[in-house]
Amino acid sequence: MNVAFIQARDLPDAWFQCVYNIFEKGHEYTIDRGSFKGHQRLEYDYVVIQIAHPSTRPLIPDIPPGVSVPPPTSMDYVEQYLEKLITSIKAPNETYTYGEDLEPQILEVMKMYKDEGHGTNQAYMAVGSAKSITLDDPPCLRGIDTRIRYGKLHFMLYFRSWDLWAGFPSNLAGIQLLKEYMAKEIGVEDGEMIASSKGLHLYDYCWDLAKARIGRKK
Repeated sequence: MNVAFIQARDLPDAWFQCVYNIFEKGHEYTIDRGSFKGHQRLEYDYVVIQIAHPSTRPLIPDIPPGVSVPPPTSMDYVEQYLEKLITSIKAPNETYTYGEDLEPQILEVMKMYKDEGHGTNQAYMAVGSAKSITLDDPPCLRGIDTRIRYGKLHFMLYFRSWDLWAGFPSNLAGIQLLKEYMAKEIGVEDGEMIASSKGLHLYDYCWDLAKARIGRKK
């Protein structure tokens, strides 16, 4: 297993570096089960991404002039994702929402820090259950760990599977908005974000888009 380490200034920088490096550090394989079965994935064996200033705006990548690639996401979509993180309302066609698990835990974590202090390792928010393995599409985000240190709230995230092109920028921007809200409610500053995954990938239909964005020949 090859473990890739990415140190980034902000969220758009983290996305660009992950896209840039996956063509050298990624493993290509055919999907036997899961989304886009039968297609190819280019995937990091394992990646750890440390983002020093995730609150820096813009939260999502912009596409430089002259690069004929559509933006991977929008703030409108990020706001929709944030709503799924913090509320348990489920649409008729949805098997789960993150908010089903996270909504009560967000409140409990904030209460824990405000009532009992910052010196704890118990403020972890889990996503999914033992039954998740039976779903056609189990939750990708599986946990948000938190720590208050040096007067700032930091998030540590784990994704079991993670679409790099559009999922990564949407997910991290939404989670960053959640972190900012929680930090304000607790009464501390916003801190770093560290994300890890054994499934950060690009689907084959995104390879040419990704190469065009980083200026790599097809």
